[in-house]
Amino acid sequence: MSRAPYAPTNVPSLEQSPYFQVRSLPEMWAIAAQRFATVTAVHDPHSKPEVKLTYAQLYEQMQQFAAGLQALGIPATQEEIPTRIALFSDNCPRWLVADQGIMRSGAADVVRGAQADREELLFILKNSGAIALVVQDLELLKKLRPNLDDLPLQFVILLSDESAADDELKTLSFNDVLDLGKTYPLQPVQQSRDTLATLMYTSGTGGMPKGVMLTHGNFLYQVAAAATVVQPQAGERVLSILPIWHCYERAFEYFIFSNGCTQIYTNIRFVKKDLKDFKPSYMVGVPRLWESIYEGIQKQFREQPENKQKLVNFFLKNSQRYIEARRTAKGLKLNKLDASGADRAIAALKAAPLKVIHELGDRLVYQKVRDGLGGQLVFVVSGGGSIAEHLEDFFEIVGIEILGGYGLTETSPITHVRRTWRNVRGADGEPLPTTETRIVDPETRKDLPVGQKGLVLIRGTQVMKGYYNNPEATAKAIDADGWFDTGDLGMVTPFSDLVITGRAKDTIVLTNGENIEPQPIEDACLRSAYIDQIMLVGQDQKVLGALIVPNMEALEKWSADSTGLNSVDLNSAAVQELYRQELTRLVKERPGYRADDRIGPFRLLSEPFTVENNLLTQTLKIRRNVVMERYQGMINEMFSP
Repeated sequence: MSRAPYAPTNVPSLEQSPYFQVRSLPEMWAIAAQRFATVTAVHDPHSKPEVKLTYAQLYEQMQQFAAGLQALGIPATQEEIPTRIALFSDNCPRWLVADQGIMRSGAADVVRGAQADREELLFILKNSGAIALVVQDLELLKKLRPNLDDLPLQFVILLSDESAADDELKTLSFNDVLDLGKTYPLQPVQQSRDTLATLMYTSGTGGMPKGVMLTHGNFLYQVAAAATVVQPQAGERVLSILPIWHCYERAFEYFIFSNGCTQIYTNIRFVKKDLKDFKPSYMVGVPRLWESIYEGIQKQFREQPENKQKLVNFFLKNSQRYIEARRTAKGLKLNKLDASGADRAIAALKAAPLKVIHELGDRLVYQKVRDGLGGQLVFVVSGGGSIAEHLEDFFEIVGIEILGGYGLTETSPITHVRRTWRNVRGADGEPLPTTETRIVDPETRKDLPVGQKGLVLIRGTQVMKGYYNNPEATAKAIDADGWFDTGDLGMVTPFSDLVITGRAKDTIVLTNGENIEPQPIEDACLRSAYIDQIMLVGQDQKVLGALIVPNMEALEKWSADSTGLNSVDLNSAAVQELYRQELTRLVKERPGYRADDRIGPFRLLSEPFTVENNLLTQTLKIRRNVVMERYQGMINEMFSP
């Protein structure tokens, strides 16, 4: 691989991180609390009452929570797989206290959000063998309570200030645990980087979640490695909107706290106002968030008088030409990374006059856009799915840096990320230090040359310990040499940029970051008499879509009975409405239904999936990649505005 052009020589190394030698996450917090004692660590302006804690105050609560857990009987073990405590809550300052309190006590936590399906939470509780449960509030406890007596739970803790009288199950409030910890001497715990820190459950191919075992070393690697990419300063503000049970948000939070930043909690209702009010330097989000912000800005543009709209469009059009020429000149255009010196020189000449227009547009239009987002964003990070090209272009035009990256829960999660000095749009970035990438043939597992698409394998310190109590799945995911099968298809450029091109696995990731396993939903839809075959699509879209092969015999009978016609027009309003009703009914009736399972656009196909047309395997499984390629135009049209 060639060294990427323009790479700076003063990038910090892993060894320069103050946390490089740290053995556990609680030790990291001890250092951060000492370095940034008086700096505000967390600020939740929307809680009642408002919460604001310094690093010293936050760390003190973590210690008290840990001591309280030990007082309740949590053993200070030194095993690699310690006692598990479930933590079901959304992002808030008390989540951090519980998270690090659990680890400092000698246990590992098992995390999921409060809004998750009841059956999923109960499965996680049982599968993880958790002996205690920390929940967001009394409402969540009541949702789970009927099924808790059959589990080995010793106690439940509410992160709220509510109380719950329960003769059968010992229940304490957050402050009850802190009060216990104030009078109980905290016992030391010996933890190593190989010690389990958390179980994070992710969906399996059959829809059954698997517990990803992430160690203290996995997360500490992320803390040190991220510092080789960016170096936030103590007191800089970070706006947090993503769920903390999502590995992407969690790793980023550990990183920014290791640097003394101030985290401000927001939500979808307040995010646009909070951007203006709190003026953050950094923010992480999923593509849907950036799309929402983009749409809000476009709406403001459309509300301007016609002459101003024309001026804005003039600037945007010429700025688009400018940034594309600039990318080529700097060697940052994905399809022209190997542009010759002459091509770059020509691009630089094209960019020169356009730069004047762009800078004028910046003064008259783009600066106001940045001011509307607080005016102090150094960069934002986008993950959880591919970001659309028009969003990349727009935010580059208005001067807001978007750093994209790649990773999975199983890699804790970041493996690749774009750098501020080498932000190749459309790519997923260069590997983090010591991270290895292989592109192999999906069938033979033979290495493929640079630039050729294949299955992406990853090896590095960030790769999980394995799937909890699931050695078969672990062996399938990680080979004997430590290579993790990502299930994604991609290629690597001559400059080590990873470019994800599709998914070898079935999982569909929506723009809100939600992972959808299509098989269970497809199985539910196949209960319809009118559906012969179905394949869900929707990777990097807002909603799921579907390609449907109708059961023509049943459909013709329906047509004869309802319209008196023996022939069927698949595009008729009546037929389309029939399938809309069927999809809505069957998906909603499926156990564990979530709003993200809803199927939006769909298309009825006249040709079935068969072995003969290569759309089915010999074992009659749908060749999803082949179907995607065959119907790519139709799929693009389905999701077009």
